[in-house]
Amino acid sequence: MNPFWSMSTSSVRKRPEAEEKTLSGEVRTSPLRASTKKQLPSIPKNAVPITKPASPATSSQSTNGTHASYGPFYLEYSLLAEFTLVVKQKLPGVYVQPSYRSALMWFGVIFIRHGLYQDGVFKFTVYIPDNYPDGDCPRLVFDLPVFHPLVDPLSGELDVKRAFAKWRRNHNHIWQVLMYARRVFYKIDTTSPLNPEAGVLYDKDIQLFKSKVVDSVKLCSSHLFDQPKIEDPYAIIFSPWNPAIHDEAREKMLTQKKPEDQHCKSMHVSGLSWVKPGSVQPFSKEEKTMPT
Repeated sequence: MNPFWSMSTSSVRKRPEAEEKTLSGEVRTSPLRASTKKQLPSIPKNAVPITKPASPATSSQSTNGTHASYGPFYLEYSLLAEFTLVVKQKLPGVYVQPSYRSALMWFGVIFIRHGLYQDGVFKFTVYIPDNYPDGDCPRLVFDLPVFHPLVDPLSGELDVKRAFAKWRRNHNHIWQVLMYARRVFYKIDTTSPLNPEAGVLYDKDIQLFKSKVVDSVKLCSSHLFDQPKIEDPYAIIFSPWNPAIHDEAREKMLTQKKPEDQHCKSMHVSGLSWVKPGSVQPFSKEEKTMPT
């Protein structure tokens, strides 16, 4: 008997008396049957159809959403899709690289081109929850605490939850976190700051704030060539300019752009105009008279 059906003992359907009485006159009571009204239990969150009995080990696994329903394969697929979105967005001045040891950890760096934090180069690490995308928003921690109202002065963690109070699956993406991390250096927000000193100085003493920002930028630049805090072959590492190595790489990057530029120019020159010179009428062209 299916355990999902709830049995009702109050409503019983009897067979006709002709079927109940046998030739010997005995009367048999028919077994109780379920009423026509059936009640299903509530469907658990992220439940999937079960084709075979689950083992005790499976039932004791974490029920945090993604792992309970899809397993690590879905998590890996989600992170690969997220990294593909990051590449397609081409965020200016932002570069990320997933860790070799764990797909839940990404290394990154932000280059600030202008504004109060101009010439800033800030390395960071993104920590993704193990139940992504059903859990909390990813965390972004700078290698060195940047002097900023939204950056914790001790841990260097950016206040990401300010922009993503609740992480919404299929709506929020990691590239949005990276874009937010870049935007905070151009648009300063001082409401409920993680660094109260930076927030107060920005509102009341902008000159002193700028001075501390310059010191912070110089501090980060002075540690740019330091070895990464986390040993990982995919961690982002900077090294001083070495002509024997970097000149060749620079020439390759420049030569790859030249054929594209020449192709674009040739396409532009060889194109035909659909407007007659001196006219604004579309699809007009000069009429050539044939010699007689």
